[in-house]
Amino acid sequence: MSSEGDVVGGPPQAAAGPDGPGEPRERREPGPHRGGPRYRRRILLAAAVLGVGGIVGAGAAATGHGGAAPVRAVAHRTASPAGEPLREVTEPEADLLHTAEQILLRDCMRDRGFVYEPVPRQPVPDARDFPYVVDDPEWARRHGYGSDLDRKREEISTEGVNERYFRSLPQERRAPAIAAANGSRPDGLSARAPDGLKISRSPDGCQSQAERGLYPDLAAWFQARVTVDSLPPLRGGQVIADGEFRGATRKWSVCMNAAGYAFQDPAAARAALPPPERPFPREREVAMAVAEAGCARSSGLAETAARLDRKYDTELREKYGHDVTAWLRFRLDALPRARAVVEADAER
Repeated sequence: MSSEGDVVGGPPQAAAGPDGPGEPRERREPGPHRGGPRYRRRILLAAAVLGVGGIVGAGAAATGHGGAAPVRAVAHRTASPAGEPLREVTEPEADLLHTAEQILLRDCMRDRGFVYEPVPRQPVPDARDFPYVVDDPEWARRHGYGSDLDRKREEISTEGVNERYFRSLPQERRAPAIAAANGSRPDGLSARAPDGLKISRSPDGCQSQAERGLYPDLAAWFQARVTVDSLPPLRGGQVIADGEFRGATRKWSVCMNAAGYAFQDPAAARAALPPPERPFPREREVAMAVAEAGCARSSGLAETAARLDRKYDTELREKYGHDVTAWLRFRLDALPRARAVVEADAER
């Protein structure tokens, strides 16, 4: 249950897949406040990365049942320093930005002697994100906890054309391919996350070059993105620590116990699930997910979580308003460039 996570302040999401052999795509140096209860950090700073499994889209991380996964945040309007209201990009606009970045990445890799095929922003369209509790009974009846969608996503990432291409390369060509995509070392471009984590990466790889084609001030873009990508786990920690959330969770737990599932909270239900490659029998997974969703609604947990998520989202946006505003501005300003890239590619 995951999707592209570039909406500002989207709820918590787990980290992306492995960076691959050799130097990592990004270097992370812990700061004084790193970490958050129950939520793994989400620093998805590139739309694609060449790693052990080939070049894979980083926007589609996080399994749906391995922990808290993201949902798309409600769009907000934020004032720029000049007072002009900014907005989130729309879904079609987000698709446009992703497509343009993928085209630029493909062209850069080709210029460096390698092959890269653009990947879709949402390769599994039916994927849904439930950061705190599954709360859609109809979706749960179709997908349970989403193990079927997790397997589809894994198949796409491991059996896709980029994966096959990478594995077809002679061993001596793989490290140069990784360096072409990510740069030779994760140095030269740095940003500090709100929790103090310092993140560095190369400004010279094709990923950085592709981003620079849309966001010319790459250093400022990188800082804004690091900040925005760090807000979901911060917000998630605030929500689950809130007394209202804990109270609603207790009611949810009573409901689940009555349905035959002895879980203290939704995180315990996630932890009880096997990995997607060895899922519960479908009937068992669906029954448990449907029970969770029904209890989420009847106990008030779904409504409470959504309300608290909006509350803490607003507070964090205000606290980190400079970078949030920069993020929104960068995305909106990039739309004409993205449109030109896509249109030029279509005319080739």
